[in-house]
Amino acid sequence: MYKLGKKSLENLKGVNPILIEILNRALEISSNRKDGVDFTIISTAGIRTPEEQNKLFLKGVSKADGYTKISYHQTGNALDVVPYVNGRASWDESELLKVAVCMLQAANDLNYKLEWGGFFKSFKDYPHYQIKD
Repeated sequence: MYKLGKKSLENLKGVNPILIEILNRALEISSNRKDGVDFTIISTAGIRTPEEQNKLFLKGVSKADGYTKISYHQTGNALDVVPYVNGRASWDESELLKVAVCMLQAANDLNYKLEWGGFFKSFKDYPHYQIKD
């Protein structure tokens, strides 16, 4: 069965326990699939500070500036998950879609509403998953 590595576990500090429950179920689902894939958490450790969020905004990889528009990452209600293939994070779209299928199925199995960044209309963010309070 796939399991999160030390760095991924550190990156979950401060993250909403519901997201962690979904993530763990998704890993279980992926482990039981023929085409399953391991995951890694790429979000910065736990909850992002306004400064960390603003740096991502200035790079153009986020729509939230961290000050006037708060990211779900700043409240612990989001995480970024990518496939872990051959010992490293993968940005291959087909692998990212495998993660999405498992994350969305896990949320459904657990009766939680999960939003996936791949469904965003104006800014596709395939590694991003968030829940609303």
